[in-house]
Amino acid sequence: MKPLLVRGRALAGGTTPAVCAPLVAHDAPGLLAEAAAVAALGPDLLEWRVDFFEGIARTGEVVELASAIKRAAGGLPLLFTRRSAREGGQPIALDEAAVAALCRAVCAGGGVDLVDYEMDHDPAHVAAVREAARTHGVGLVLSFHDFQGTPPVEALLGRLRQAAALGADVAKLAVMPRDMGDVLNLLSATWQASQSLPIPLISMAMGPLGAVTRLAGGAFGSALSFGAGQAASAPGQMPIAELRQGLTLLQRAMERRA
Repeated sequence: MKPLLVRGRALAGGTTPAVCAPLVAHDAPGLLAEAAAVAALGPDLLEWRVDFFEGIARTGEVVELASAIKRAAGGLPLLFTRRSAREGGQPIALDEAAVAALCRAVCAGGGVDLVDYEMDHDPAHVAAVREAARTHGVGLVLSFHDFQGTPPVEALLGRLRQAAALGADVAKLAVMPRDMGDVLNLLSATWQASQSLPIPLISMAMGPLGAVTRLAGGAFGSALSFGAGQAASAPGQMPIAELRQGLTLLQRAMERRA
């Protein structure tokens, strides 16, 4: 597992997958309260799922709120994510050019440490977000989500390689398994990519079948696992305390084996 770095520092000590908790409140007061409450549960970073936010079209407010969320969370690192409806997010009124512009503004605003952008968008938008992230020292997560199924191993590997080729600092992949064979494919692709790609990976199979990937993904090369704070943002996220306990138990067992 290549550890996930935030401004040069490895999250979770770089030895176990970092735990990330989503923030999904719809308004500013709710987000600030959620950030404080979830931070108290001990995640390594927070993800602001801005597609849930009713003020997403007000760029200045979003930029200011990102900094306020980080303060409310006691300085925990913040990942900024707009998940598109086609990849499992909430419908919004902005077109993709406006979303890319929002991501660039947030990178420039100094309130976030990582930004997630979907790799299947227009290459010009991907390049613009990448440039803004690099300019302002923000880590770029390029992601792909399939809520309908799990592509074959080679296709999954292709997605992770695509993210690296597009200049991602982190490659992210999430799929919906139909059986445990799909789960095995996701883990196999993660392991193979971790042996060949120079960047950290985040991968998971969603839903109940994918629970093993959230707990054991680090053994196959995934540097982060999402845990629910006050609310989940995707199927299969388990509470932070349970996730942390499972990750710790597995890490201890693997260290004894070593």
